[in-house]
Amino acid sequence: MPHLLFISLLLAVLAAFTAPRPALAQAETPVSQCQMIARSLPTVTFATLSAVPALQVQTKANEQVRITYIGHSTFFIETPAGVTIATDFNGWFKPPALPTVVTMNKAHSSHYTLSPDPGIEYVLHGWKDGSVEGADHDVVVGDAYIRNVPTDIRAWGGATEPNGNSIFIFEVAGLCIGHLGHLHHELTEKQYAEIGRLDVLMVPVDGGLTMGAESMSRVVQRLRSALILPMHRRGPPISQFLSMFGKAFDAVKTDSASITVSIGNLPKRPTIHILSGV
Repeated sequence: MPHLLFISLLLAVLAAFTAPRPALAQAETPVSQCQMIARSLPTVTFATLSAVPALQVQTKANEQVRITYIGHSTFFIETPAGVTIATDFNGWFKPPALPTVVTMNKAHSSHYTLSPDPGIEYVLHGWKDGSVEGADHDVVVGDAYIRNVPTDIRAWGGATEPNGNSIFIFEVAGLCIGHLGHLHHELTEKQYAEIGRLDVLMVPVDGGLTMGAESMSRVVQRLRSALILPMHRRGPPISQFLSMFGKAFDAVKTDSASITVSIGNLPKRPTIHILSGV
């Protein structure tokens, strides 16, 4: 009988989730605290994760993360456990110390290097060499979980290069920190679901080399992060980007290139925080 077969399959699935399991090895994929939909079961939204084993590396919400704007699209992230991450690392914009992890995108040479310092432990490309398939990173480094969501880029001549960019997400100290990379198009519903919640958003605001200010502002408003950090600021003045937002967003400009963030000190209203630098 079809309904008996369905019930048997359902019971088998439930048994698989509730049966005792061995402790996860470090190489296994942790469960993201930021995603709305679990990666391994894209048609299932979990009401509880109590029966699902996970590496709880990003749950310490009392701790602080220091973020420094180095320039262009490079931020230097320092986690409570001392892991250091440089985004869109190109070797030109030098962080204050050799990073533990670097992420890269290949839309332009100012977003990657093929000869990083050999002392960098983890070099994460936002593209997959020799393939149109997207890069797929699920990396636990100390107290940070790093993953990515691939997006297309415009190749030279105007053609589309599938999955040439990645949005990198860093989950640490209870925070979901996202770096949009060299984003060339508005995101799909699937990509928004894969990204999930972002408390801190690093967004390019050049107004053309990535996306126009109006299109980029729609992405920012949809993600509605508490803290928005502009980057890739060459081109039109940043006031053009700020003009896209109404009274629901605050804007702050500081003389410091660094900000210390925790779950407890996130702004109550979405705030565009302009760090010093270019």
